[in-house]
Amino acid sequence: MDRRRAKAITASSVMTHVTYKGIPIYIENVDEETGIADIHLINQPSNRLKVPVTSLVEH
Repeated sequence: MDRRRAKAITASSVMTHVTYKGIPIYIENVDEETGIADIHLINQPSNRLKVPVTSLVEH
C-alpha cells in the first residue's frame, strides 16, 4: 500500500479490509514523511504496532 492510500483509509468513515502479515488490522495514523503507520489488530485493540505502510495490504 502507498502512503496516500493509507492516509485516505484513516480519514474515511468506511471500514476498509486491510491486513498486516495476513492479520486484519485497523490503521490509526500514518506519518506521511516516514511512511510508518500506527495500527492495531482488529481482534486485539490493545496490541498496537508501528509498521511500514508498504507492509499493509488492502483487500
